[in-house]
Amino acid sequence: MEKLNYKFKNPALLELALTQSGVDAARNNERLEFVGDRVLGLTVAAMLYDMFPSEAEGELARRHAMLVSTETLADVAIEIGLDRRVRHGHMTAGRMRHVWANAMEAVFGAIFIDGGFDAARDVIMHLWRDIASRDVVAPKDAKSALQELVQKRASGGLPEYEYTEPVGSSHNPVFTVRVTALGACATATGASKKEASTAAAAELLKILAI
Repeated sequence: MEKLNYKFKNPALLELALTQSGVDAARNNERLEFVGDRVLGLTVAAMLYDMFPSEAEGELARRHAMLVSTETLADVAIEIGLDRRVRHGHMTAGRMRHVWANAMEAVFGAIFIDGGFDAARDVIMHLWRDIASRDVVAPKDAKSALQELVQKRASGGLPEYEYTEPVGSSHNPVFTVRVTALGACATATGASKKEASTAAAAELLKILAI
């Protein structure tokens, strides 16, 4: 994986990062994935802060959710050839992208353990900066971004939305929606359920961004 642009001092860490739990239930990449997820999240957040100085929190949060999503991680894993190196148990085709995405995060965790935060950050910046610059406008579908983020972190879980009865006049109602996911919640209002739920999802993305 020359495109990774990092040489491990301890190559065993890389091998561990590429070992899925279906192969070895005791010694696998899950702990490194836990670390790598946090390193990736912080690095991407800081990168977006510098790259898009005029964007508000909600826009940055939507970009962040897209960049750390399973789809983006799997795409990068394929691009650098990591998908051909992962050791995994029997998996259906639909699960393989999750396996590759998790391994990609585990590799970042391994680099962090092996060489420190700066080394991991440099690798992530090298791989992610071009991806982040492709979209001139931040992704707008906050509910989809939140759902993908939650499914990735909670193994298929979904955000829970709570709707209250609208207040105000019939021609100018105000809806309030509360969304809960990953132990956090956010509330927002809007002129329709859709507007309120989208706003609530965007607010929760801010909270879960790192």
